[in-house]
Amino acid sequence: MTNPATLHDPTPFGYAHAVSAPGELVFIAGQYASDATGAPVPGDFADQVELSLTRLRQALEGVGLGPEHVVRLGSYVVGHDLAKLEVLGAALRAHFGDRLPAQTLSGVAALALPGMLFEIDAVAVRPVG
Repeated sequence: MTNPATLHDPTPFGYAHAVSAPGELVFIAGQYASDATGAPVPGDFADQVELSLTRLRQALEGVGLGPEHVVRLGSYVVGHDLAKLEVLGAALRAHFGDRLPAQTLSGVAALALPGMLFEIDAVAVRPVG
């Protein structure tokens, strides 16, 4: 991960400015706080972020990868505000540690299903060799 000195420090927000890695790209579809049937699980924003990140980890594990292989995240937040950014940043740091991926956060009016407050997709890299 690279955070040039000419840019602000993004780590408190849970991302890096640039990430590079050689290997095969793996795309993980949007993950959200869902039950075993795909129905949204009710909860506040923090609860939904945590379960969404758990679902992301499960999707990664399903293809033999982990958070350390993720190079980019796309986050979608219903009714985005600074309090939600703080919650998300803390959760991402907890799940990704010091190896933060690049990220774009989009504030949205709604997501695919009623009750969804957060969704996250990812690009990971399967190492060569």
